[in-house]
This record gives sequence, structure tokens and C-alpha cells, in this order.
Amino acid sequence: MKKKGRGLFAAFRQTFVTLRNPSSQTKMSEASERYCYNPILRWNPQVEDYFISAYGSSHFAQISKALTRPSCYSYMAEKQSSLQHETISKCQIPGLEYVVFVKGSGPHAIDYGYLPDKPPKEVLVSRKCAEAVLRGAQVYVPGVMACSSHVEQGDLVAVSVAVEQPSPDGGWGLCITRGTVLQGLPTDVLEGEIFLQNLPSIVAAHALDPQKGERILDMCAAPGGKTTAIAILMKDEGEVIAADRSHNKVMDIQKLAAELGLTCITTYKLDALKAVRKTNGSSDMTTLCYNKDNNDVVIQRSDSKPLGNGVTSTTIVGSNAETTCKENVSNEKANERTYASKADIRKTMRRMRNGPGRNQSLGGRAENSKGFLPNSFDRVLLDAPCSALGLRPRLFAGEETIETLRNHAKYQRRMFDQAVQLVRPGGVLVYSTCTINPGENEALVRYALDTYKFLSLAPQHPRIGGAGLVGSCEFPDGFVEEWLRAGEEELVQRFDPSSPLDTIGFFIAKFAVGSKDDL
Repeated sequence: MKKKGRGLFAAFRQTFVTLRNPSSQTKMSEASERYCYNPILRWNPQVEDYFISAYGSSHFAQISKALTRPSCYSYMAEKQSSLQHETISKCQIPGLEYVVFVKGSGPHAIDYGYLPDKPPKEVLVSRKCAEAVLRGAQVYVPGVMACSSHVEQGDLVAVSVAVEQPSPDGGWGLCITRGTVLQGLPTDVLEGEIFLQNLPSIVAAHALDPQKGERILDMCAAPGGKTTAIAILMKDEGEVIAADRSHNKVMDIQKLAAELGLTCITTYKLDALKAVRKTNGSSDMTTLCYNKDNNDVVIQRSDSKPLGNGVTSTTIVGSNAETTCKENVSNEKANERTYASKADIRKTMRRMRNGPGRNQSLGGRAENSKGFLPNSFDRVLLDAPCSALGLRPRLFAGEETIETLRNHAKYQRRMFDQAVQLVRPGGVLVYSTCTINPGENEALVRYALDTYKFLSLAPQHPRIGGAGLVGSCEFPDGFVEEWLRAGEEELVQRFDPSSPLDTIGFFIAKFAVGSKDDL
């Protein structure tokens, strides 16, 4: 690892120093090439071959180029028509009139005033920081990797990006010492009036076609844009359940719903792989609460029966956590106290010492869920976690391999297996991702239709995306990945980053759920 790090740093240092100490043969064209925005997206070779087989060489080259640049448009859902500007236009797609387009520009050619004997001062940021900057963010301390010498407050600097490079062992790596600070300025936000949302995400909410009074589940709801879009389409009448496995993300959904004045949204902390409630066996859960007044840890069983006046049975562990913990273990059968591990006790004590987290400090709490009963929802949206290879701008894609892409697909199938159980017969299930990978898109549709005979693809409205991919792909190991069959391609929506719509890469499939009586 040390040799690998030294090699990567040496390669970077050679590149970084070239323009700091230019030889007499250094040409201005070298500076022009360095101080410009013309990235080439690097892929794992096997993944690149796979995508070329799916899209064709020319088309995939266009997609790769488009992914390195942000969309020329930002999309916002507007509560009222109050935005007036020459760069802002209303969406002309029927049903999406509340969506506004904000047109941007760039990338621009910037004159850094480069001279062969006086290159500009330069700040190097991480790749993830650079991708955020291309989406409109500022540069802050964590994103700064290194800088040229004598950078002082107020200096005009060139901001460059450090992108992962091939390493001798065949992987990718970066070894750069972190440096100085560039502080950005705060930005005003119109809370409660508008919220940013990718156009395909808005279309996914419309494809679900939520109706007033229905019970709807958003299985992987964070950050909440689709959840709130569904609630708005329902006129805030009915019940929208938003679930996510992250406590902080659930709290963010609650905050967004409150800002938009939506009351039909209920949030839960829930792993999508456990979305269907188990009706047999015990699934006791333990909740750790803490009393700040006396530093006690209160351990409460979620299945505890009321003892009177609605009070549940609890076990109180004092500040001598280790001793009490041992007592609980030894007396567990005698008094039915719930055991809390030493790790849980230490974690709770540490939280008490360090104070609440960013969302707990707001006084909120994400309620846990044990899952939902089968056939208990009219409609379910599964916007599945994915490889995110459709998000843009993207400056590097080499971390994904054929194996990791297959693992994403396996994970999504398991979540889909949960989702399909939760939709009632006659209901609707919408599946979406933000990736260009057919294995997570068309292959999932093939799996769904072949596995669950009561599912059928349904038309989507509005339809502004392109057709899906038909056919299959055989891998070197003999595995054959089946995609759509002829006639099915027009029933899904595939958003191509290189298309005139200029959106992120996205995929939407809508399923009608038939009778499950034959199961």
C-alpha cells in the first residue's frame, strides 16, 4: 500500500509541478489543455464493454460525455406562479404545468491569465467536491485536497479536480495531502415555495398516478421529493407512507413535508428488505431511551404490554452500565428484563456525553416500523437504491465492476420481492432507478414478469422518456442477462443523458397488479 501511495503521489506531483517550473519547451497549448473543462469519463474495461454491447459504441460515447456535464436545466416544482425571469420557463408537458425549467449555461472557457513564467495559483479539490461544484455548490474545507504555495485570503485561484488514476495493481487510487481553505458564501432558499427535483423523478410520481383517499407507500423515500410530489398530486388527501432505513433521512422527509404544508405524509424508519411484516414468530424490538436528568439509560421492549394507565414495562440501567448489564443477563429468565449489549450501552452513553445529532436536536424522532401487512397498499413506489450511473455530472466511474453491478441487481430483486407483496390486487407498482445499467432496469422487469405472472406492464402518463432495451447480453462467464422482449420496450421509460431532454439517466417501469388468487 505504501508503494502504491508513493507511486500515485509521484505521478500527481510530476503533473502538478510541470506548469510550476515550465521548461523552455513548454507551450501555451499545454496550459490551455490543463486549464479547461474537457473530462474523459473512465470506466472499468469490462463494464465499458458491457455498456457498448447494450448501447453501441457511438451512443455510449455520447452518454459518457453527457454524464461528465451537468444538465443545462434545473427543474423545480412550484406551489404558485410567482417566478418571473428570462431564464425561467413553464413546462409545456400536459399535467406538468407546475414544473418550471431554469436554464443554465456552460461549461465556459475561463481566462486565468496564464503566462509561461507565472501560472495561476491553484487549489485542488476532490472528485466528489468537484461534482458538487458543477451542480452549483461552493467549495468548503473537507473538499480541498492540496494547493500551490502562497495562497492567501482574497487570491484569485484556479480550482482543479483530482480524479482517480490507474494504479499498478490494476485498481484506482488517489494519494494527495489535504491543503488550504476556500470558503463559499451562503445561499438564500425559498423554503416552502419551491423544491428542486429532477424531471424524471417528477414523471415517476405521475406514473404512479396517485388518487385521493388512497394508501400509498414510498419504500425508499429519501430525500422526499417523490413523496411530496405524490402527496401534492393527491391534493393532500389520503395516506402516504414514506419509509427509509436512515433516521436522519427520515427526519429530512418530515422537515420537507412540513415546509410544504403537507399533512398526509407519515414517515417510518424501515429497511426495505423487511417491508413485509412477519406474522409468525417473535420479532421483539428493544428501544433505548435516555434520561438526561440522572444519566440513566431506559431500555424498553416495543412489545411490552401496558401495566396500567398505558405505562409499559421498562428496565432502568444506571450510570454503572457494565454492572447493570451483567445483572440483566444473569436475571433475564427470572424477571424477563431485556438484555442490552455493552456496545449499545457505550453508544448510548457516548450520545449523552456528546449531545444530540443534527436531527435529534430539532426535537424530532423517526418512528420505527416492523413492516406492513401484505396487500395493504393501493400503490407502491420503489425508487430502488442503485449504482447511480445516471447521475450527472460524473467525473469518474471506474469503481463499478461487473460483479458490483450484478450485486446491485440482486439487492433490487430482493426489494422488489417485498414491494410486490404489499400491493393489493388491482393496484399499481412503479419501479425506478437513476442508472443507465440494463441489469438494474430492463433485467429487473424481465425478472418481475417471469416470476410474478399476475404482473403486467402498464402504460405511463406522461410519456416523455425513450424506449427500453430489447434483447439480452451474454457475459464471458456464460451468464445470460435477459432484457425486454419485442413489444415491451414502449411500455417503459428510459431517460438518456445524451438526449435532447438533457436529463439525468433514469428508468421507470409501471406494473399493474392482477389477481393473486392462484398463488
